Amino acid sequence: MDVTLANFEREVLHASREKPVLVDFWAPWCGPCRTLGPLLDKLERDYGGRFRLVKVNVDENQELAAHFQARSIPLVVAVVNGRPVDQFTGALPEGQLRSFIDRLLPLPHEEEHQRAVAAWEASDTDAAEKHLRTALSLDPGYDEARLDYVELLIATSRPEDAKAQFERLSARIKADPRYAALETTLNAVEQAQELPEEDEMLARIAKDPADLQARLELANKRIARRAWAGAMDELLEIVQRDRGFQDDIGRKTLIAVFEMASAQPELVSQYRRRLSALLF
Repeated sequence: MDVTLANFEREVLHASREKPVLVDFWAPWCGPCRTLGPLLDKLERDYGGRFRLVKVNVDENQELAAHFQARSIPLVVAVVNGRPVDQFTGALPEGQLRSFIDRLLPLPHEEEHQRAVAAWEASDTDAAEKHLRTALSLDPGYDEARLDYVELLIATSRPEDAKAQFERLSARIKADPRYAALETTLNAVEQAQELPEEDEMLARIAKDPADLQARLELANKRIARRAWAGAMDELLEIVQRDRGFQDDIGRKTLIAVFEMASAQPELVSQYRRRLSALLF
């Protein structure tokens, strides 16, 4: 497929989030390009769609050529998840091309994980769960997929299953911000099951606006049902009234909620600014 500056973002950057994209910078007058091009076409067919091949005519797309510093052609740039990750110049033999491509391709469990993410983004939670379970059966230690599985189980109101999966995560993943976010969510869901209805906590707050325990309980109730804005309002109020309350739990929980609500970047950005204004 030929790409230009007009469709490069869609056909290369966005497409590379689903599979690796090879960008072949070429020109009609370039002899090695005429050797490499058909070989890349053949490999795209041989690999059955596991990577995508696009072509950029440098004579007609000088801005793109300059951006990728295509001083010598053919130049092939590999793009994965929106970023250039590798490249080569010249007409390589087929064996070296296969080695180059193989380094870019995800392993089977990673491919299942990618399918799960795509299904979830399309709101097909059943398919997402199926792919996540397959990914974890192929590699039980694949923590990144298990994190997504925990989040999916929480989102589909299965907290006990989510907790069981969470407990199977390895120690190495604890540094991932999502780990803390999911731990906070699971704790909130667990506590919410034992808490009274929100109206009762709202009544306590109306009677005594400084009842920070009531505000924390209300925030947990709202986290459990993924009402992020309402939860963050209460947590900000706790931070404003008493940073030291329960070892700064308002701020710590708020940071975790930012991660949980990452699918709503404008909302998170708004509350990050409000938190910064309180702290600094």
